[in-house]
Amino acid sequence: MSSVDNILELKHISKFYPGVTALDDVSLSVKRGEIHALIGENGAGKSTLIKTCSGAIAPSKGEIVINGKSFSSMTPTVSEQNGIGVIYQEFNLVGDLSVAENIFLGRAIRKGILVDQKAMKREAGKILDSLHIDIDPGMLVKHLSVGYQQMVEIAKAISQNAQVLIMDEPSAPLTNAEVESMFAIVDLLKEKGVTIIYISHRLEEIFRLSDRITVLRDGKYVTTLETAETNKDELVRYMVGRELKEIYPVRKPGCIKEEVVLEAVDVCGNGDKDISLKIHKGEVLGLGGLVGAGRTEFAELVFGMERKTSGKLIFKGKEIAPANPRAAIDIGIGLVPEDRKAKGALLGLSIEKNINMPVYPRISRGSVIDRKAEKETAAKYKQEISIKTPSLDQLVKNLSGGNQQKVILAKWLAADVDLLIFDEPTRGIDVGAKQEIYTLINTLVEQGKAVLMISSEMEELMGMSDRIMILAEGRVAGELKKDEFNQETIMRYASRERED
Repeated sequence: MSSVDNILELKHISKFYPGVTALDDVSLSVKRGEIHALIGENGAGKSTLIKTCSGAIAPSKGEIVINGKSFSSMTPTVSEQNGIGVIYQEFNLVGDLSVAENIFLGRAIRKGILVDQKAMKREAGKILDSLHIDIDPGMLVKHLSVGYQQMVEIAKAISQNAQVLIMDEPSAPLTNAEVESMFAIVDLLKEKGVTIIYISHRLEEIFRLSDRITVLRDGKYVTTLETAETNKDELVRYMVGRELKEIYPVRKPGCIKEEVVLEAVDVCGNGDKDISLKIHKGEVLGLGGLVGAGRTEFAELVFGMERKTSGKLIFKGKEIAPANPRAAIDIGIGLVPEDRKAKGALLGLSIEKNINMPVYPRISRGSVIDRKAEKETAAKYKQEISIKTPSLDQLVKNLSGGNQQKVILAKWLAADVDLLIFDEPTRGIDVGAKQEIYTLINTLVEQGKAVLMISSEMEELMGMSDRIMILAEGRVAGELKKDEFNQETIMRYASRERED
């Protein structure tokens, strides 16, 4: 293939940080008009690679070729001028500005020295219409759903005449309906001749959208495959360097005991109504339901983030009403939240500090911390759950999503809690790291811990749970035993379509 057929070429790209090689001599080519998927485990180098294209970071070595023009590094302005647009996981929008103002952010249409609001709304409307996006250009962005905010980001990139649109985990924050809308827009962009680099952990999306797939592993280029000529098992082998024979590892028999760790009796509050359930020692109880069903809300009640208004919570035989998370931790309850970056980890602190956070009262006398115990605790759990890092002094914000999740898990392992609540434990995590998380969950219940697992991934819910409770509109809609697990049944309960 001639270089004329390629709109973007990355040649021998390397990026070095102190003690870490993020990219190691990566080369790949992207054809004009294709949807090119970029996959790999967390920490494989995907985000670093796209940031070299967008000018967010400068490569240590290598060459970036766009439309035949060569650059040793980019800046955001040069990248944009050469037709590269990026939709990051964290949107770059201003909530208090209108859709039109966001689309033309930094490039306002003016009449003389004044901003021409009418012209901006008109032009924004044209762009939105061309993408079949039904949004009022005058609406404030903060009033839009996450799905519509993403569409505004896409419209903004198109308004900048993006020829290459890089989409980084675009489906992660979206509902199922929003994902379908996003797919339709991606298909439309391809029809219009826009080249798309699509990054996702969800392999089903990769097969649905892409023409070719490039795999990275440990900062290195592995291979590029035609989507039509590969399959999920082959991709997983390339991504993790090994076969994953059991995505959901088998648990030792006899884990579940008669002892009830947590019982909820007609619990109301935080949007939930009359929630009643039991979780036994050594059991994984799955909590299913659609977005907004009340699953996270129940977890917040148990963990003391919100207060119940009525009903009883009974923990290890005693009625509890934790006033705050610290009170919940003190009695033996931990929570791995859905939003690990905002609520699960202290990103600006080291791995060592994060792991020790719940145990500082135990290893301190007054305000004096036992530094030896602090280091030993962190080192123990780093090794036990294979946190990939050159140093325990590494800031958590610099870790991959999978390793951030492991740090949060290590924290609760160190705390030795009796009940651990997982809220979407593998969201945004690659398939190899997922299996490691599942293995850790199995280890917890084999040790006699109780696990409440909230998941929107049906396969995960069925693959890991001993029982499943399904919520709908803040109420318990159904309960299924292991031999009753069925996707259709779960969805009927979740949608309240099943007759009582």
